[in-house]
Amino acid sequence: MNPVRALRFLALAAVTNLVIVSLVSGSAIAAEPVPAADFFRPSTVTSPVMSPSGEYVAATMAGGAKGRQMLVLVNLQDIGKSKVIGGFDDADIIAVRWVNDDRLVFMLTDRQSPGAQQHGEGLFAVDREGSQAPRRLIKSRWAFVTGATSIVDRELPANYHFFAALHDGSNDVVVAQHVWDNLGQPDRTVLWRLDTVSGRTRLLSGDAPAHAVGWALDSQGVPRVAQSHHGAKNRLYWKADAGAAWTLALESDAYANEGPGMRSLAVGGDDVLYASTRVDDDTEALVRVDMHKANLDIQPLLSLKGYDFNGSLVFGAKGKLLGVRYLTDARGVQWFDPALKKIQDRVDALLPDTINSISCGNCEQPGVVLVGSWSDRQPPVYRLLNLKTGKLDVLASSRSWIKPQAMATRDMVRFAARDGLSIPVHITRPVGQTGPAPTVVLVHGGPWVRGGEWGWEPQSQFLASRGYVVVEPEFRGSRGFGFKHYRAGWKQWGLAMQDDVADATEWAIKQGYADPKRVCIAGQSYGGYATLMGLVRYPQMYRCGVEWVGVTDIDLMYDITWSDSSEDWKQYGMPVLVGDQKADAPQLQATSPLKLADRITQPLLMAYGAVDRRVPIAHGVKMRDAVSRHNPNVEWIVYGDEGHGWMLQANQVDFWTRVEKFLDRHLKQAP
Repeated sequence: MNPVRALRFLALAAVTNLVIVSLVSGSAIAAEPVPAADFFRPSTVTSPVMSPSGEYVAATMAGGAKGRQMLVLVNLQDIGKSKVIGGFDDADIIAVRWVNDDRLVFMLTDRQSPGAQQHGEGLFAVDREGSQAPRRLIKSRWAFVTGATSIVDRELPANYHFFAALHDGSNDVVVAQHVWDNLGQPDRTVLWRLDTVSGRTRLLSGDAPAHAVGWALDSQGVPRVAQSHHGAKNRLYWKADAGAAWTLALESDAYANEGPGMRSLAVGGDDVLYASTRVDDDTEALVRVDMHKANLDIQPLLSLKGYDFNGSLVFGAKGKLLGVRYLTDARGVQWFDPALKKIQDRVDALLPDTINSISCGNCEQPGVVLVGSWSDRQPPVYRLLNLKTGKLDVLASSRSWIKPQAMATRDMVRFAARDGLSIPVHITRPVGQTGPAPTVVLVHGGPWVRGGEWGWEPQSQFLASRGYVVVEPEFRGSRGFGFKHYRAGWKQWGLAMQDDVADATEWAIKQGYADPKRVCIAGQSYGGYATLMGLVRYPQMYRCGVEWVGVTDIDLMYDITWSDSSEDWKQYGMPVLVGDQKADAPQLQATSPLKLADRITQPLLMAYGAVDRRVPIAHGVKMRDAVSRHNPNVEWIVYGDEGHGWMLQANQVDFWTRVEKFLDRHLKQAP
């Protein structure tokens, strides 16, 4: 039985009508728009991972009891022995990791409950044969799983989380214990070695530096690098060898980050630290640091012009670095191992229209590699390449109901803002669009994060399927594009950051993508703030606005005490990045949508989660009341058990269906 038939067999065994695998076909595009629910349905198959030997693939798959996500095992040596090895009646399995070839661990979520009912992810272990019920290692505070047998011994509380698999031949993994101080603020993270069979633990970081919250392990699973955060400072400590004492190697600003901070990734063979840090005045690179040298002997390994390094490392035996995965405008890989580079080239030649990520169990002697492929129009498809026969078989499609031909194209380009700063922008254009079209400017949250990348994205694809061009600027302050780009956004909420969004809109108009008379601005969290400020500062540019869980007043960010913002952040971070509540009071007053609400006259849709602790609903209620006094076109939505965004699929579909109707009234049909 080939892998395609194997997963079909598993679906039938789980008593579902789900079709797991579908080859990308050349069927004609349907005349009717793709239903909104299709964009926000969870993937059928997620995150398949190969065992250390490369003989098995484990993945999560929808179709279990009551539609739950279960754990399946594909035996690559004997496909007929593939089977379901884990599943529950009231929880969904996620995040599967191999401990060794005979044992796996996984976590849980509840895809059928809103945010307020979500708890910790917990940790379970199961043997490859699935001969015994999964053993619960870390509690997740569900009400709980009815499909498993009683599990009683040695369960760790929910403030423990999975940290790393060791792959040293043992049944052990590393878990992290998160510890809070007497004021309820995060204080430190403690590492333990956990036996997944017995549940016994052994302390790994007993001699840790104070306030250590980040760790890097060597190939033997020994903590060798500790990163602490306390007050306004970050500190990096290391052990030159496994038996050495901790040594302070670097100190930097926690928030301002004016100096060359360093983010540790892993410790490879020969006591080499792999980390990311600025090696010039701007972008961060992947570097090697010899931990035996006291003067921070930093050697650049991978620099990406115009981008900070963001990625992961692929190691072989004894800590040998085989390759590096990274993100520029899209995902990519740099293989240092010649054999793996040859395999990558072979796969790319077979699949030239997609990004192709290869993974293997025993990467130094692979027989079969797992290939994940995707593009802007194609959600991930997973395949197996047999290196001996050269046969490339489809294993599973993550979203078989999505037809790539019906999807929009997505690109990332750069334009010059009014002050000359280069601003990346993602542009998604509907199928067949040739002239100016109604446009949604979608502003990402954060704001100190990266907004997007090249790949299939449900929100922009949904909007494009309804005929809208989608413009997503990586305005100044966004991370991942160098320190200068990040630094230019400090204290620029509602000012230069807002101008970048407007400049991206003007750019889209000049390119002939956007109809200047039909542009709406939208966004979540910080993007909600930018939506409101866009309506205030550029009333002639935007016909309407859609904002969800948006900040409406910077003073409220300081004053609401029951949000999840830490006191460190309020004391040291916000004054630098957003503005000091006292010293910058006039600026915060001038950039508060709540205090400028009488200027918003355009149609506005607002949505909030009733139990949001990041941006409490008071932001929305105060803004709604202030705008509604003079603006009759305010639509208000509250999702009762949701937090900072919508966890429940039904709420996702409900929200975006409302957005579709709102845009149809106020943008598409507008004169």
